[in-house]
Amino acid sequence: MENKTVVKEQLNPSRIMQVGLGFWASKTLLSAVNMGLFTLLAKEESSGETIKKKLDLHQRGLYDFLDTLVALNFLKRTGIKESATYANTEETNLFLDKEKPSYIGGMLELSNNRLYRFWDTLEDGLKTGEPQNGDISIFEDVYADQQKLKEFLKAMEGLQSSNFKMLIQKFDFSNYKTLCDIGGSSGHLAIQIAKNNIHMRTTIFDLPPLEILAKENILSHQLSDRVSFQTGDFFKDEFSESDVITMGNVLHNWGLEDKKMLIQKAYDALPNEGALIVIENIIDDNRKTNAFGLMMSLQMLMETPAGFDFTAADFNIWVREIGFSQVSTMPLTGNTSAVIAIK
Repeated sequence: MENKTVVKEQLNPSRIMQVGLGFWASKTLLSAVNMGLFTLLAKEESSGETIKKKLDLHQRGLYDFLDTLVALNFLKRTGIKESATYANTEETNLFLDKEKPSYIGGMLELSNNRLYRFWDTLEDGLKTGEPQNGDISIFEDVYADQQKLKEFLKAMEGLQSSNFKMLIQKFDFSNYKTLCDIGGSSGHLAIQIAKNNIHMRTTIFDLPPLEILAKENILSHQLSDRVSFQTGDFFKDEFSESDVITMGNVLHNWGLEDKKMLIQKAYDALPNEGALIVIENIIDDNRKTNAFGLMMSLQMLMETPAGFDFTAADFNIWVREIGFSQVSTMPLTGNTSAVIAIK
């Protein structure tokens, strides 16, 4: 008999350590974005000494900070330490330069300045089920200050921009004439759909503090004839009758009863064959692979009294209970999908 020796692969703790100490890399990147390092380097390559002066940094830690970003593939470098010159990678040059329309760092700034500290008390949230934001919700915080509101909307726009573009490419709007974006904030989605579908009229439905910003955006795109803003509170007011109703990162902020109430309002406002399109970090049905969606649900624990993210299977149950007849899932970019219910 042939003697076969089975060699068991030696277990390695490196992944555990990488995730467990992941906040090292996270905070390094968040600090670089918040200080405007990538915007600075988008203008020209710079020495460590130049970066130190322009960002008001101390000598100690300077090269460890910059070279960590090199090791993480967020910066390129020629030379070493005092003789080094630093530059953005193609990726950071495109996405982390604040002066480019492709900038996505708004969400990272929000994470650095607000969200990061809440996660320090995740254990408390898991034990109590209570938000960890000091009873000041993100909406109360940002809506009270126009500058914070602009920063928040920029963050959300950067987070969702690629998903909105993908939705417009993949979803066939040709049979629909009107659309209402619930919680549409500054109007990014409603404006982009109108620009790409000249037969459609779209409405942005949101609270009064958003009206000025949304109307400025509508004017800047010269779409006042086809895009409008409707002031309303989706907990108190009915939705405008429309062929399509969209909700981008709205449902996950609320508990189950409120989710169903918003879906019911959408159903009531739609005609037969009208579409409800919900854009979220939809968790995979087996709850095993979309770690970002699951962690976004933990973020809802940290920020909201009852909010949570959900699977396509969850959504399917809720909308069919209300009366929708067809349900489908449309992958967008990264960990984001659109779940679509047809009346």
